[in-house]
Amino acid sequence: MPNFSIPLSGLTAESTALSAIANNLSNQNTTGYKDTSVLFGDLFYQSLGTTGAGDPIQVGAGTQVGAMPSLFTQGSVSATGVPTDVAIQGTGFFAAKNSSGVISYTRAGDFSVDANNFLVTSSGQQVLGYPAVGGVLNTGAGIAPLQLGAGTISPPTATGNVELSLNLDASTALGATFSTPVTIYDSLGASHTLTATFTNTGPSAGVGPNLGDSTWGYSLAIPATDLKTAIPPPTGILATGTLTFNGNGVLVADGGTAAVPTLGNITAIPITGFADGASNQTFNWNVLNGTTPVITQVAAPSTTTSIGQDGSSSGALANFSIGSDGTITGSFSNGKTQALGEIALANFANVHGLQLDGSTDYSPTLASGPAVIGVPGEGVLGTLSGGSLELSNVDIATEFAKLIVAQRGFEADAKAVTTFDQITQDTIALKP
Repeated sequence: MPNFSIPLSGLTAESTALSAIANNLSNQNTTGYKDTSVLFGDLFYQSLGTTGAGDPIQVGAGTQVGAMPSLFTQGSVSATGVPTDVAIQGTGFFAAKNSSGVISYTRAGDFSVDANNFLVTSSGQQVLGYPAVGGVLNTGAGIAPLQLGAGTISPPTATGNVELSLNLDASTALGATFSTPVTIYDSLGASHTLTATFTNTGPSAGVGPNLGDSTWGYSLAIPATDLKTAIPPPTGILATGTLTFNGNGVLVADGGTAAVPTLGNITAIPITGFADGASNQTFNWNVLNGTTPVITQVAAPSTTTSIGQDGSSSGALANFSIGSDGTITGSFSNGKTQALGEIALANFANVHGLQLDGSTDYSPTLASGPAVIGVPGEGVLGTLSGGSLELSNVDIATEFAKLIVAQRGFEADAKAVTTFDQITQDTIALKP
């Protein structure tokens, strides 16, 4: 009698294949989804004896689903412009922890920031990585949830260097003045407006090569109200001196005697007794960019072309971006940038041994081995693309071809069942 279990095993296997193909097609737009294949394997064989030559005579018992591996090929990377989106290019998985502390792994990087400012997956799991402390990353420490606090503050920086690029009009009358403001910051991040005043004092009284050079007196002052009241009251004058220019309008001296001029940055200008209680500080007025003077004196209107200083107020986090190495760099309202953390990646000895949990999540098993955590771009781990998402790697044309093959296989197995049924009926009909 025919063994119905043989074609039925084929129907079961083909049904599983059709389900897998349908699942692939339904997830063709799922972020980070990996296509699943269905591999068949034959079942055991019944031995019917041997031939005269001793060759075994066997009949198979049907088929089964031997394996259903996920295909971890790279999906297309699509730019989204969303700063919390991130795609893996190459090997690796994001690690994320749920509220119970269980860590799962995923390729889907459609992240967001929750109410507590943690970077989380679409299902609310906290993304794991290396948090930064004071802008410094420690990748040697264990991974932890990444918190990108909207309240993160970039601390203020007291001004240490000031640079004014300007021209003083060589055609102005003796005694003419030109003033330009420059903003600096104290240790508390408060701003103060200094005023640099230049006065044309005429030809140099020097001798030798400096005879006839032009000189301008300078004065650098802070508002007296920015300083603590004292007896006598503060004048606010921080520095005074003379600038000497040669016949080509080039700054040749800002100190020393006329006979022995010296040219260099004006250093260690002190500010003491801030009214707001900030610490005393000193700063340099850089009249040179490298070895080139940035102050000139030619017959053109006195004007300031650029002002530079290296201090800043405190700043709040404005936005952030994710680099190829997983570093999350915050941009602050004071113009500074600072590392907020670094996304970690995980890899496994056998990725096909991972268990699918839904929501594009995977869990490690004995077959996969434990997760090996590392920094994106190091070793075999891939890199990250911020503001992008990895799309599903399902190929519709390939799935349609698989669908036809599975359909034909199912029809063939169904035909075998009906044939066996007819043979059974014919056999029963043999009874007189």
